[in-house]
Amino acid sequence: MDPARLERHSPHEWHIPPSGNMRVPAILYAPEDLILGMDDKVYEQLVNVACLPGIVKAAYAMPDAHWGYGFPIGGVAAFDAAAGGVVSAGGVGFDISCGVRTLTTGLQRKDIEAVKRRLADTLFARIPAGLGSTGVLRLSPRDMDDMLKGGARWAVGRGFGEMADLERTEEHGQMHGAVPSAVSPQAKHRQRDEMGTLGSGNHYLEVQAVNEIYAADAAAAYGLHLDDVVVSIHCGSRGLGHQIGTDFLKTMAMTALDFGIHLPDRELACAPLDSTLGQDYLGAMRAGINCALANRQIITHLTREAFATILPTAHLHMLYDVSHNTCKEETHSVDGTPRRLFVHRKGATRAFGPGHAELPAEFAQVGQPVLIGGSMGTYSYVLAGMPTSEPQSFASACHGAGRAMSRHAATRRLSGRQVVDDLAARGILIRCVAQRGVAEEAPGAYKDVTVVVDAAEHAGLARKVARLEPLICVKG
Repeated sequence: MDPARLERHSPHEWHIPPSGNMRVPAILYAPEDLILGMDDKVYEQLVNVACLPGIVKAAYAMPDAHWGYGFPIGGVAAFDAAAGGVVSAGGVGFDISCGVRTLTTGLQRKDIEAVKRRLADTLFARIPAGLGSTGVLRLSPRDMDDMLKGGARWAVGRGFGEMADLERTEEHGQMHGAVPSAVSPQAKHRQRDEMGTLGSGNHYLEVQAVNEIYAADAAAAYGLHLDDVVVSIHCGSRGLGHQIGTDFLKTMAMTALDFGIHLPDRELACAPLDSTLGQDYLGAMRAGINCALANRQIITHLTREAFATILPTAHLHMLYDVSHNTCKEETHSVDGTPRRLFVHRKGATRAFGPGHAELPAEFAQVGQPVLIGGSMGTYSYVLAGMPTSEPQSFASACHGAGRAMSRHAATRRLSGRQVVDDLAARGILIRCVAQRGVAEEAPGAYKDVTVVVDAAEHAGLARKVARLEPLICVKG
């Protein structure tokens, strides 16, 4: 992307002023080198998002932004139902509630060195991964509806985890307003055997060690210390979420003109928030959020079992679980007035600052944990929401490194076997179902996550707390 097309407001903030059918400006948070590396499609998609009815303040792009379906990945936009605002399935994404859950273990790096290979093999054996992988449960129709309503709370009730897990989970583990009847039979069928599975793509389970602390106050509140071992789980709503997105995007595109909506791009298919279709999508999307929360909860239980067989002194406790493909109804200040808005975050993480009412009491002084996954073999980061997070981006931050090349390009240029061998030489053990998946998600296919995280901090979106170094990575 050519920076000359943008108005530079600071070293890390760039604007696209309203023109044509844009209702609000578009704002990108990134240093110039990341702007130069962004595809021009990000510019086009942001401009198109800024044209949608009822959008408030601006269309935002996070530092890890790259082009996606309709909205750019790393895109944030909020809509007001009272002003004719819309909900867009493309603004949430196909992998509804894809997110990261991080667990502390009570272990130090030295505790796992002697058993690292056994632990990697055990985790790979116990955590189903890969395209079409099936899990430990087969849900009946009633079980399916109960899960879609109950989320992680349902999973804990079935014996997969602890009640304390829910206090450290977004929405306390259960997204209210889910409507299982709005989810198609095909979506439910796809999910029937997939609970407790990582899936494929960029999803993973990673054992990591804390190798840098940047903010002692937040690190202490989060229970993080140098050389601590943690586990991060990155996955979402699997086939169910993808089918919900597919179903509603098709219907929204077909009915847009009936609502008087002229789409700048068919991929931005949407429906008025106060329409029956809009409400049906919200009900199904919230059910998808609960599916993802339940999925990560079951994987947490399986991870605890795996650790118990190798390291019985380990105690895996929740640090936090937060999603990055959602539409949430939240109250935000706009021009000094509180307004109830529907905030779309696609490849962007919620980042509430200190004092927010929805934070656990132990995080109230330091802000919400923001979990930023790296690409395989690179650092991950724990950040904290800042007081400036809300006015900058409706309390949103980046969610990862962001792709630098397509999956197709990565498989052409990179060898999965070579990536595994190179990482093993650095002491990072990879366990995967398919070498192609490793090539697609190789470190070279992504932007430098450190540059992205630094940009988020400089832009006032979230501050760095700790850096995590990978030790074991289980992938589909």
